[in-house]
Amino acid sequence: MTHTVKDKAKLLARVRRLKGQAAALEKQLDSGDDCAAILQQIAAIRGAVNGLMAAVMEGHLVDHLVMEPDEDKRRQELEVVLQVVKSYLK
Repeated sequence: MTHTVKDKAKLLARVRRLKGQAAALEKQLDSGDDCAAILQQIAAIRGAVNGLMAAVMEGHLVDHLVMEPDEDKRRQELEVVLQVVKSYLK
C-alpha cells in the first residue's frame, strides 16, 4: 500500500482546504476586496500547497527510498524525486 493511500484522508482534507482557500480568493477578487487581504489569501494558499507537497514528499521519501529494499528501485525513485524537486523550485 502506498503512502498516498495510507494517508488518503489527511491528504484529501488538505486538498479540500486548498479548494476552499481558492474559492475565497476568487470571491475576494470578484468583490474587489482590499489588496492586503488578497495578498494574505494568496500567501495562505501558497503555504497550504507547500504543506501538501511536504507531506506527500515525506511519505514518498520514507516509503520509496528509506524503506525500499531494492537498490535499483531506490535509485530510480531518487531520480524521480530529484526531478520533482527541481521543477518545484523553478
